[in-house]
Formats: sequence, C-alpha cells, structure tokens
Amino acid sequence: MIRTASYGTWTSPITSYLIAASGAVRLSGCKIIDGKIYWLEGRPLEGGRNVLVCRQLNGEIMDVTPQNFNVRTRVHEYGGGAFAIGADAVYFCNDSDQRIYRQPWGEQPAPITPIGQRRYADLLLDEKRGALIAVCEDHGVDAHEPENTLIEIDIAIGTEKVLQRGADFYSSPRLSPDGGRLAWLCWRHPNMPWDSTELWLSARDADGSLANAIRVAGGEDESVFQPEWSPGGELFFVSDRSGWWNLYRLRNGNGDVDALCPMNAEFGLPQWVFGLSTYAFVGSNEIVCGHCVRGVWSLATIDLSSGKFGAIPSPFSDIGFVSAQGERVVFGAAAPKEVDAVYELDIASGHSQVIHRASATAIAVDYFSAPETIEFPTANERTAFGYFYPPCNPDFVAFAAERPPLIVISHGGPTSATTNALKLGIQYWTSRGFAVLDVNYGGSSGFGRDYRRRLNGAWGIVDIADCVNGTKFLADRGRVDGDRLIIRGNSAGGYTTLCALTFHDCFKAGASYYGVSDLTALAEDTHKFESRYLDRLIGPYPAAKEIYYQRSPINYVERLNAPAIFLQGLDDKVVPPNQAEAMVDALKRKGLPVAYIGFPGEQHGFRRSETLKRALDAELFFYAKVFGFDLPNSIDPVEIFNLAEEK
Repeated sequence: MIRTASYGTWTSPITSYLIAASGAVRLSGCKIIDGKIYWLEGRPLEGGRNVLVCRQLNGEIMDVTPQNFNVRTRVHEYGGGAFAIGADAVYFCNDSDQRIYRQPWGEQPAPITPIGQRRYADLLLDEKRGALIAVCEDHGVDAHEPENTLIEIDIAIGTEKVLQRGADFYSSPRLSPDGGRLAWLCWRHPNMPWDSTELWLSARDADGSLANAIRVAGGEDESVFQPEWSPGGELFFVSDRSGWWNLYRLRNGNGDVDALCPMNAEFGLPQWVFGLSTYAFVGSNEIVCGHCVRGVWSLATIDLSSGKFGAIPSPFSDIGFVSAQGERVVFGAAAPKEVDAVYELDIASGHSQVIHRASATAIAVDYFSAPETIEFPTANERTAFGYFYPPCNPDFVAFAAERPPLIVISHGGPTSATTNALKLGIQYWTSRGFAVLDVNYGGSSGFGRDYRRRLNGAWGIVDIADCVNGTKFLADRGRVDGDRLIIRGNSAGGYTTLCALTFHDCFKAGASYYGVSDLTALAEDTHKFESRYLDRLIGPYPAAKEIYYQRSPINYVERLNAPAIFLQGLDDKVVPPNQAEAMVDALKRKGLPVAYIGFPGEQHGFRRSETLKRALDAELFFYAKVFGFDLPNSIDPVEIFNLAEEK
C-alpha cells in the first residue's frame, strides 16, 4: 500500500547499517595474472582492513591476506599500488608497520624490509633479478618533507638500492618485456601529477642500475599518466598535451610520439593514488581502454595498426583498474543501477560477467533514484555539470503541494569527479524523500584540461558558484524546496561546503566531513604530497597569505548563519582535527546550532563500519532537528549545541 508522507520522513530498506556493512566495501587493484583474477577489498566490518582476494582457476574465491594483515601503503597518505603478484609468492605493504612482506602461496607472510620510517608503493616485481622496484618515501630525516626515491629491493636479503632521486615525487615504474629498460614518472613542487609530470626512460645495466636516462614526454604544462609497455616492447602512455588525456605511442627513444586515436575524451585520471590503470594490451595489436566523455566512462578497443576505435556496448558509467591477459580483460565498474563490481570481459564475444560485487545485498531497483544529467549556467557565462536524483521510494508519495528538500554534494579532491554510478550513500537520502544534486563543479576531471583548470587561483570561488547556481537552477524550476537547501561534502568538498555556508545565503544547513576551514593552517600543516597543492588553487604561500585569509571560513564566522554538523577522523594527517574543532568552537560562540563528532582511529576518509553508520545516522538526525520533521525510525541522538536557543 502506498502511503502519503512528507519528504524526508519516508522509511527505506537502504539503511545506514546496510551501507556500513556491505555497501561501503571498496574494490580496487584488479589484475589478471596466469588466468587468476585478483583485487583488493576494503572491508568496513573488519575495521576498514584491505584484503587481497583471488578468484582461482576453478572459480573459487578466496582471501589471500591472513587475518592479522592489512594491505595498504601510506605513501602520499592516500596509498595505492600496495601489492605485486609473483609465480611463487605475493608481495604487499602492511598498514601497521609499512613494511613490505613476502607471502609464499599457502604460507604466512614474512617482512623483507626493515623496521623504520620508510614507506613503499607502486610495487613492481622483477622476477628475473629477484627484486622489487618501488617508490620509497623516507620519513627518517624530515617528517614534513620526506625524501621520495625510486628504489630496487633485493628480495633475498632485503638490501635497497636507489635507482633515481632528485625529483620530489616518483610513480609508475614499468619494466620492458625483456627487462632491459625502465620507464617511470616523476614531478616536482609545486605541481600535482595532473598539472605536470615527466616520463623518463632508461636502459638498465647488468646489475640493475639505470644508465643514460632521458625524458621522453611531459614537462611543464603536460600531465602524463600510466606508461605501459606493449608485448612487442613499445612504450605507450596517456598525455593531456592536446587538452585531453589521450593515448600516445613512443615512436623512438628520442621523444617522437604518435597519437593513437585523438578524441575530446579522457583516457586518464588524476593520480591521487598509485596503481591506477585505464587501459591494457589485448594481444600484440590491440588496446582495451576505459575513456570518459562528459563525465561518463565507457569501454572501447583501439587497433594499434589503424587507430580504429571500437566502442564496446555496456551499461557501465564508471570504469577503472583495467587489466588484460590474452583476450580476457578484468576491470572494476559500476552503473547507475548496479553497484561496484569486478568484471571479466571476453573481447572476442563482447560478453562480460560479474566476478564479484561490492555488495551482495539485494535491494529492489524500484528504490533507486535514476540520475538525470544536468547542465546549468554558472558564473562568467560558463556551463557546469551535475547529476540530479529526485526522491524515489515505491512505498511513498509526498503531499501534492510539497517540494523535496535538496542535498547538494560537493565532491572531494577538488581535482576529482563524481559519476552517475550507483552510490548507496546517495540512495540512502533519495529513498527517504530528499532530492540530491551531485555537482561536477569547475575543476573536476573528466571534462578536459581547460575545465579541470577552472579552479586554478579560484578555489573557494568557482566551486561554490557552481554549487549555488546548480541549486538555483533546480529551485527556479520548482523541482526542490528553496527553503530547505542543504550542502554537504568531504575533504575539499567540506571546504566548499563551509565556504558556501559562510559567503552565500543559499543554503539552510550543511555537513562537513573532515573539511578544510582554515587555508593558512592547511598550508602550514599538511603532508608532502599536497603541501604545495594550494599554490595553484589559491596562490603561493606565504606571498598570497592575504588571499588565504580571505577565503578561509574560519575568519568570517560572523557571516555564517546556517546550522552545520562536523564529522572528523581524529587521526587525520591530511586535514587535521583542529580544522573542524576551530570552526565548531567559533559556531558555539556565535550561538548557531552545531554538532561535532570525532572518530578515534579514523584517518582521512572513513573506513570502519561503525563510523560510517554513525556518521550517516547523525547527519539525518541533525537535519530532522534543524528542519523540524519527525524521523520514522529511532536514531541515536546527537548533541546539538545552541539548538534550544535557536528554537
């Protein structure tokens, strides 16, 4: 029986427990090696532990990682590239001590690197030499500016040899099929890898040392992504030299290149983590690749002889971690009504099958709101993009004259993007009667380099304008309630949230997940990878100190006139807790309704099931109290300061 009830009060089978227990499982690092399929699972029910999983040749799926280990590296704090698969053993970085372990098949792991202050990532196995090549981040000399190098580790005795040093950052070491050449990426402050990277190529001496290294691509104003060797020994890579991350092939060792298939599409990603992969070789003359057009990812093949592009029909809209062996391709993907999963594709037939889903929980698709792609006018006569999710629940309808409250999501990064793939965290809200706008504001990836660079010098301006203008676009058309507008975001999205609440009067409430409130504090107290990120987004520090002050919500709390809830990991090294706590204290003094929950043991990005559940419930409770609607189910209360004074 369909019931009539106000928006925001609907009951839903998409519960916080369901999301925390299974819907928040993270899948990454897909690989196919010797016919076996591997991937990493981040499991909230196991404290956010990352487990290497293998699908055997007989179809059996088994955990490779023993219970007391967590496959995670903290290089750049965000990690990635934390394991490598060999014929006799798997090698992985363990979270608790950041050492590399060797785990022979069927046995317990044993460390091959010493106890210390070094971290490792982007593991590359060189079985011919019995060595691992890896990125090393050494915190032993300077914790704020650790040294990053490219190293070789002798597996048998654990000795380390530096192959390359001098750049601020390294990534993506790739060995040629004969082992005689090594390619890698590096970059320097103040660049981030999506601003400028260099692709280097070197011969290897008999002892593994590098000789006659030359730069073959990249440099100032060019971002190179994912170098890869073809089976025939040719070097390929992705570059944004045309304004779009397209595929290229090195024609010779001197830097002459061919564009494989020039398109206004993105074949690359911002390298927030190591180990990203958007393409792989299918045999000797074909590439299978993920590519993004206007924020939506698809699969295709490219013939290496003719450059012919062949679209592969599929329902997917988000694709990553592409790996191939023969005509078998594995990758991670999701669709608007399909949760994230590991898939296998047979190139010959075009048939794909699910290997493993992030969530095994069955929810009727009738509860899933279908995203609508919207384009809307924004500042400076530009266009911005987003996905609009109307309320959706087959068990309820709202009163005829009522319009739904709107939750605007500002994604993290900010040089990142959102997709329209199924996110149970969004469906949690829409199935309760909220509308959601998920914004790809200027600065987001997936729309070309010019769109990505809109945020340069304008963080805290362009992103906010796009969120505000997207909101007004929907409110003006009567699709949402203009008096019940909410903005929420995590990390950089939390900064956008706080700026919007402080410098605009559009929103009536907000939620900041480990968000930035003080840019000066962030510039003075963050990790190496992002320590110069703001040079482009705001301006060089301290030369642009006044701009940092002007765009920091903490300095203008008197302008903030909307309630806010703050959710913060207390072990966060990227955006330390003092950022949230300073804002909360200021709001308390001002007398605005404010709530704060700090989570011990959580870092930048929540991983534990109990945290994920509590955060969602707390946010819903906060909105219910602020907007005065009744919750259909009992939720553990949240202490909201100044709420009594507000009422």
